[in-house]
Amino acid sequence: MVDVNTNKRLPHLREKTALLTESPGCYLMKNAGGKIIYIGKAKNLKKRVSSYFREHADHLPKVAKMVSQVNDYDFIVTNSEFEALVLECSLIKQYKPKYNILLKDDKGYSYIKITNEEYPKLTAVLQKDNDDCEYIGPYTSSFAVKQAVEEANKVFGLYTCSKKFPRDFKKARPCLNHHIKRCMGVCTGELSSNEYKSIVSEAVNYIKNGSVKSVERLKKAMEDASANLDYELAAKLRDRIFAIQKAAENQRVVGLSIDDCDFLGLAANGAECCVSVMMYRSGRLYDKQSFFIGEPEDEKKLRSDFLLRFYAERTIPKNIYLDSDCEDMELIEEYLSGLCGKKVHIYVPQRGEMLRLSTLAKANSSEKLSQKIGVKGRDIIALEQLRDLLKLSKTPEFIECYDISNLASDNMVGGMVVFKNGRPLKKRYKKFAIKTVSEQNDYACMQEVLRRRLSHLDDPDDEGFRTIPDLIFLDGGKGHVSSVEEVLKELKLDIPLFGLVKDSKHRTRAIATSGGEISVTRFKEAFNLITQIQDEVHRYSVAYQSSKHMKKTFASELTTVKGVGPAKVKKLILSFKTKSELKSASVDDIKAAAGVSEETAANIKAVIDQMN
Repeated sequence: MVDVNTNKRLPHLREKTALLTESPGCYLMKNAGGKIIYIGKAKNLKKRVSSYFREHADHLPKVAKMVSQVNDYDFIVTNSEFEALVLECSLIKQYKPKYNILLKDDKGYSYIKITNEEYPKLTAVLQKDNDDCEYIGPYTSSFAVKQAVEEANKVFGLYTCSKKFPRDFKKARPCLNHHIKRCMGVCTGELSSNEYKSIVSEAVNYIKNGSVKSVERLKKAMEDASANLDYELAAKLRDRIFAIQKAAENQRVVGLSIDDCDFLGLAANGAECCVSVMMYRSGRLYDKQSFFIGEPEDEKKLRSDFLLRFYAERTIPKNIYLDSDCEDMELIEEYLSGLCGKKVHIYVPQRGEMLRLSTLAKANSSEKLSQKIGVKGRDIIALEQLRDLLKLSKTPEFIECYDISNLASDNMVGGMVVFKNGRPLKKRYKKFAIKTVSEQNDYACMQEVLRRRLSHLDDPDDEGFRTIPDLIFLDGGKGHVSSVEEVLKELKLDIPLFGLVKDSKHRTRAIATSGGEISVTRFKEAFNLITQIQDEVHRYSVAYQSSKHMKKTFASELTTVKGVGPAKVKKLILSFKTKSELKSASVDDIKAAAGVSEETAANIKAVIDQMN
């Protein structure tokens, strides 16, 4: 976490801001070199700019980093908040500040490649090679190119495998694609090169001119073949027409009565944020673009900033659907309407087909983000659901969970498990043998474990202890939460804290606070995650308790051997950490480990062999 107090200019900036107007306008943050690093707008300049420089400000990491570099700022007063928004867009476009959203998508230009072979292939590529192949393009949408190539290959039954023809004719049986009529089976050797090239030419025309013109052309060819009594060719052309029509129907995922629209989905996790835009035109998915926009911050503001940047130089549809709310929605609607000269509406759908497509856009952004940070898309969604459900300020990256295990007052222990980005981080698990509680008291045990763990936040030698968790779970109800809240207050720590409550069948039921419970069952991904966390911490703590109990049982039985006391038993347990290791040890192994005579080692071995 960046400490903004390292910025020695803060006192001067606070004094300057105390005299700032309360009118609407734009502010321009500058670094020591006078370069503009951030531009924002405000309904009240004084209130907004003051929020950056106040003492003990709880900034998000990206904002804190920006504030630590601010040497001075300038401002421009406007007549209204809308005028400030328009000016902000213009200034950002002009100066491209480092800490504003600057959109860079995940692709460049794309081409459709037709290989120069006896049996050509259609593929989607990102750049031209210096060869004698034919290229169609460039296209700005790699998604549209991939979709067009996949559809053309499927409709016309073109081969997509890695075989070379005619070299690989009849070297193997036709694959599954041929049997399900996804490929015409060039590998059978029954199709001439000229005939296949003619079909590839039809596929290229289909891509260039669309399905309607292709159907018209094929219908005429089918009628001519039928008139010439070439019924086999007519049947093939009929099947091809049907495949084109079916492909068009499958692509029509939105009703024809729906106007052209875009769906925006945002996913955030750790230090990265991704937005996917799915564009529907004429009732079908036309394009998809994804953008990584830097460190997560206030998601409502992120959506607003993205809308303004994305549509600054792009075609604006009549309707835009978001996966959740954004800041200044009415102002942005007015601004975008002015840009394109027609009324633009922004919605957050709550039900029906629009909600399904909005959810799909969010799923796409989650999957795109998961590829970059190496986390599964469902884990990202689960963590976002957890953040929203618990009203956390950011998506939790590190989650710690604690459980107490004991047999009455015997062998009381605590277990700590750590999940990073929704996955177990086993190298940071910790075990705690209870030291200060002599009788069974789960609340007191939990207090001891958390106090011991959180007192090591400045431990330079232990990265696990040094990391401040974004969220703490306790295996227990509101009583556990209330008792540990006392520890957090004592240590002056502000870490979100909740309990995990189980039902009578020991299954996760709800999330506990010190004042009640939060139902989580309707949030599928979040529910599955906390169930996994609770099951894991229970398994880990019970395994540790069982291990302690086993060692104590071994110790009591081994001390019955003449000449064996607690010190020698301790040596054995340290040398042979499990029951199976102890049972498989030889007399010589025991003699060496415990430092006893051969006779005593043999007596120890006899006792061990009789243990269950």
